[in-house]
Amino acid sequence: MITYEWNCRTVDVYPQNEGETNVVYNVHWAVVGISQEADNESLPITAFANGTQLISVNTEVEFIPFEDLTNEIVVEWTKNAMDEEQIQSIEDVIASKIAELKNPISITMTIE
Repeated sequence: MITYEWNCRTVDVYPQNEGETNVVYNVHWAVVGISQEADNESLPITAFANGTQLISVNTEVEFIPFEDLTNEIVVEWTKNAMDEEQIQSIEDVIASKIAELKNPISITMTIE
């Protein structure tokens, strides 16, 4: 089993937009997948993916001031701006990376 943790704390903002300040329009997201299985050193196996997602600047929705934003709020916005297929694709890429780390098809070794 893999747990996915989303970080959407880095954003691009419009300094001024429709009378509001620091209006988020683009999110720099990072997702870390953490496997329940451990590696040879008893550490969880992890992999990540990152990217950006444009967010609609909707004047019909109640504005949340920048200082009141949380990671949870912006993660919700980001996932809502994506479709389920895109979210699943991100998680599939991470799961594939973890699978390869568990069972590598190639390793680097040093000759002494």
